[in-house]
Amino acid sequence: MNKTAIQVSPVIIAGGSGTRLWPLSRAGYPKQFLVLHGDQSLFQQAASRLAGLAGNDIEVAAPCIVGNEEHRFLVLEQLRELALPNGAAASLLLEPAGRNTAPAMTIAALRAVEAGADPVLVVTPADQTVTSEPAFTQAMQQAIRVAADGKIVLLGIKPDRPETGFGYIRADDIGDGAQKVAQFVEKPDLATAERYVANGSYYWNAGMFVVRASVWLQALREFRPDIADGCDAAWAVKTADASFIRPGKAEFARIPSESVDYAVLEKCPGSNAFDIRMVPLDAGWSDLGAWDAVWQVSDKDGAGNASVGDAMVSASSNTLVHASSRLVGVVGLDNVIVIETADAVLVADRARSQEVKQIVGQLEKNKRSEHTLHRLVHRPWGWYDSIDSGPRFQVKRIMVKPGASLSLQKHHHRAEHWIVVSGTAEVTNGDQVMILTENQSTYIPLGQIHRLANPGKVPLEIIEVQSGSYLGEDDIVRYEDTYGRG
Repeated sequence: MNKTAIQVSPVIIAGGSGTRLWPLSRAGYPKQFLVLHGDQSLFQQAASRLAGLAGNDIEVAAPCIVGNEEHRFLVLEQLRELALPNGAAASLLLEPAGRNTAPAMTIAALRAVEAGADPVLVVTPADQTVTSEPAFTQAMQQAIRVAADGKIVLLGIKPDRPETGFGYIRADDIGDGAQKVAQFVEKPDLATAERYVANGSYYWNAGMFVVRASVWLQALREFRPDIADGCDAAWAVKTADASFIRPGKAEFARIPSESVDYAVLEKCPGSNAFDIRMVPLDAGWSDLGAWDAVWQVSDKDGAGNASVGDAMVSASSNTLVHASSRLVGVVGLDNVIVIETADAVLVADRARSQEVKQIVGQLEKNKRSEHTLHRLVHRPWGWYDSIDSGPRFQVKRIMVKPGASLSLQKHHHRAEHWIVVSGTAEVTNGDQVMILTENQSTYIPLGQIHRLANPGKVPLEIIEVQSGSYLGEDDIVRYEDTYGRG
């Protein structure tokens, strides 16, 4: 370690459900883990960008990721795919409940100072993209150097259009490259947004900021001691296992829910105690907050159409078509979004794509599962795809990764038939353990303790046929589980 270098701890806030990108983004597999631009997920892009911030005077530690329990194995798997030099040492802080970004940021700061260190925290959401990584690196390194002197530094996006969906930062240029933040402004109406763009002193608030851990904790205690005390209490009773750190559940649930902006940042302009600055970022930034934003950053044909997957577009313009599981044909549509998945299709006016969240609200109100899970559901051991169902039966295609296994379990209401399609299966069926290969099968009676494992070097795929009076995922009793699930 270079003792004269600035020590940086990247913090990735990876909560959120991305409801405006339904049906591709769902609560169980939200937008930060999707590949929407480029060939990496938005979370992977964030982790890769932050790992690339090292310089002659800057050392970057392993990332700290704040997310929720449900997505913990997604985070691990996507970090593994990236193969970052320090990715395996990442800290995963699992929030017991959603409490917005201020508590999330605070537990990351408490983690950073735990061993007596005081690194510069580079905080970014997990669900944004940039088209120029060198420009991002240059701006962020400048912010790190300013924050190392005790200042709070925001990244501000120079607006290229009058956007009503973002908050704005008004900055005063004081000549050293890190402008003084004069004011935070809420999301404006169109006329006000047009004035902001014409003025030149207003920037979009990208939700990225840089600050020493001790400065953040000091500012939070100054402006919101209730949140600071609650986070201290939850952190004091944290538990840790493998890669996961969990603050106290009951203590965390009592913390007020608040954003970093409302809790601290918006109170800093005019404060004598906290110097807040802004570094402009011109790197092709987008938060991909709705399907219209995805269309804007996508490659397009001569008529402005963008397509993903098996899509055919004719006599249309400025349209986005995203086909996930089948051929989608579009004729004579202008300024329209068409998103197809295995179990849902969205068709929307591109200018009204923000309103997709209303459909998600209806699904939730009607207690439908399409807002939560895809038909194909990822698990730490692999995935399953529910390919057919009817009265008293369900058919699944199941993939188990090499060396992985499902939990030792039983079901009260269903029996199962397993047929191996490819690979090698190690099957525990009551007292019997057997090896099955392609085209071989077995029957698991109702109430029988069983387990499926892949002892081989290639993925295992089976077809599972369930039959019984109740086929819900909650009909499961686990006796032993590699992944710590109850």
